Amino acid sequence: MNSYFLVVAILFPLIGGAFLPMVPWKTKRTQYIYIEGITILTSLLVLSLILWTPQESFRFANLAGPLEITFHMDGLSKIFAGIMAGLWPFAILYAFEYMKEEGHETRFFTFYLMTYGVANGIAFADNLMTLYMFYEMLTLVTFPLVMHSMSKAAIEAGRKYVFYSIGGAAFAFIGFIFILGYGDTIRFVYGGVITKEVTGMVLTLLQSAYVVSVIGFGVKSAMFPFHGWLPVASVAPTPVTALLHAVAVVNAGAFAIMRITYYSFGTSLVKNTWAQSIVLLLAIITIFYGSARAVKEQHFKRRLAYSTVSNLSYIIFGTLLMSPLGLVGALAHMVFHSLMKIVLFFCAGAILHETKREYIFELTGLARKMPKLMVCFTLSAFALVGVPPLTGFLSKWYLLQAAIKEGTPIAYIGLAVLMISAFFTALYLFTIVARVYSPRREFDYTSLGQVKDPNWFMLLPMGLFCGITIFFALHSLPLIHYFQAIANGTV
Repeated sequence: MNSYFLVVAILFPLIGGAFLPMVPWKTKRTQYIYIEGITILTSLLVLSLILWTPQESFRFANLAGPLEITFHMDGLSKIFAGIMAGLWPFAILYAFEYMKEEGHETRFFTFYLMTYGVANGIAFADNLMTLYMFYEMLTLVTFPLVMHSMSKAAIEAGRKYVFYSIGGAAFAFIGFIFILGYGDTIRFVYGGVITKEVTGMVLTLLQSAYVVSVIGFGVKSAMFPFHGWLPVASVAPTPVTALLHAVAVVNAGAFAIMRITYYSFGTSLVKNTWAQSIVLLLAIITIFYGSARAVKEQHFKRRLAYSTVSNLSYIIFGTLLMSPLGLVGALAHMVFHSLMKIVLFFCAGAILHETKREYIFELTGLARKMPKLMVCFTLSAFALVGVPPLTGFLSKWYLLQAAIKEGTPIAYIGLAVLMISAFFTALYLFTIVARVYSPRREFDYTSLGQVKDPNWFMLLPMGLFCGITIFFALHSLPLIHYFQAIANGTV
């Protein structure tokens, strides 16, 4: 395919979303067909680009000297873009039913569509300038989604999200300046772009810039201590929290860290140095903290939010091990966590939509009234815990192997924390499963009233993603081999 289709995949949902409020739609059905049509066509175009990848880059604009907006697709791009292409059309379908009671649907779907285009811009970025520009745009188009209800809590969550994101972007910009000054190019090149030998103060400065960049991009992935925006953002409508916690925003942060580690600074600059130890330690702390807070949290969506805080740093931990096996584990967890977590959030949102229940103690006995939904939740919970042979076990297995192979003290600490976190994950998910399936004998099921499973708009995405989870559990080797090719820099 021609490389200009990369730009089409970005601009089509951006323009389609911006056009949405300009049309006086006669019926909701017509509007829904338009929204779903834009999304499906974009996903089909992205999947076509993955299958028939253009070899050349597409230069969209030159701003000044080396500062270009350029797009290209490599192996890493395909993973991030593929996740979004697979999940977004069904997230839209789920949102059609969910947003009926939320109001202001046109405004919501305007930004929801535009976010798809911006996220594709991050995936297809050929250089650090393009990545940084779309990374900033991602904050701007998701900010109205977080504040959608315009309640006091939503406004506060939106403010916190913007403050954290702008601060993180400022940190990331420091790394961009150092790559611009010391790199041979700002394009992404496997192995890094700082090829001339650097020593002394310059080496220390570059390593410091790398640490600051990881922290900056890590804000979007809720890395400790800059994780605070993510749990409070759960006040947003569930299609938004699913977008934030499973698909675009948090994965964008992890994706950017992969880019700067392997394609900008290069692992040879920071591996086995104080810089690697610091960022690894932050990831390890986040894994422990997020899973421990999830055990304590009694609000359903916030519990899942703290779970995301922990699991995104699984991805970052694997990336920062700076080994091919670590990157394989990180990529596997990025894909599998997206599938597992979006189902868990969809289940939480469907329960809230059908029952108005938000807290764990209110879920008692729901399995009898919502059997299909709870099967999806239970399967995804088992997968996220890491029960063999499900997908969570596979990604964690590669991460554990990578930590053992590194053999450094910090890697062994990470290994121990991964195992502790797995135990905490079992606690905060299996307690929910036990509550919905096994209430006390004296529990009065009439208290649940007319509660029932949601309609197919909600059930179809959950069931489909559970099926894909099972498929990858049984047939993961082709995908793992592709991850290995990416980790070795051959695709």
